[in-house]
Amino acid sequence: MVRVRDEILTRANVLQLGFAVIVLGSAGYGFFRLIGFDGATAEMAAELILFLIVFGWTGSYLLRVVTGKMTFVEQRKRYLEAYEKLTTEELQSRFDLMSEEEQIRLIKELEKE
Repeated sequence: MVRVRDEILTRANVLQLGFAVIVLGSAGYGFFRLIGFDGATAEMAAELILFLIVFGWTGSYLLRVVTGKMTFVEQRKRYLEAYEKLTTEELQSRFDLMSEEEQIRLIKELEKE
């Protein structure tokens, strides 16, 4: 499974997306025929538009890869921040529950290491 903007992209979604591209290409061809282009010119214009869409989509993906703004990286960063905050709060609460002597002993042990 692939994640897109925190949504899971399943095989069915990929098939739907592929079908949508085919329909978009056909609709583009029909549109260009409707406004007066001949068959070959309408086909090339529809292909050019689909090419630009796919090229732009691929380019945006590569940009996210290079800049590290991919969904997985962002999710991992949020998870680590939440985990560190939770861990810090839990350790602080445990430290606060210790007696003063235990706190001093623990600090001295940590300074040795």
